[in-house]
Amino acid sequence: MRHRMAIAVLALLGLLSSVYLLLFKLGVAGSLACGGSGACERVQLSPYAQFLGIPVAAYGVAGFAVLLIVSLAGLGERWADRAGPSRLLAAFAGLGFCFAAYLTYLEIAVIHEICRWCAFSALLITAILVVALLGVRSFSRAPAR
Repeated sequence: MRHRMAIAVLALLGLLSSVYLLLFKLGVAGSLACGGSGACERVQLSPYAQFLGIPVAAYGVAGFAVLLIVSLAGLGERWADRAGPSRLLAAFAGLGFCFAAYLTYLEIAVIHEICRWCAFSALLITAILVVALLGVRSFSRAPAR
């Protein structure tokens, strides 16, 4: 259960940062707080800040929201001793990690800028994946009930 609690906290942080980036992309937030380098704006305003016509930040909002919902649902009494939510969290986190790795590649190799908010999001999804895999592993090691 602790892994699901940790994932809920990490997913909430990811959700909040993704909402912030989406608000910027939609023109609601004026400028990004990024240490004055302007790298975040350049990344967010690049053509790679959209995927299939949808802002990348919207995928972050959706992904972190799903991780938050599944982790919170997995804390319920009904799911506490079942591996299903942990496996689902690991699967979603794996997809998110792959997408974040692709986006990080684009930042480094194509855009030649690193957005701190994007790096923070990539670190969060990586941490979520590690915690989720540890959670799945704990269920596979637990004695059968």
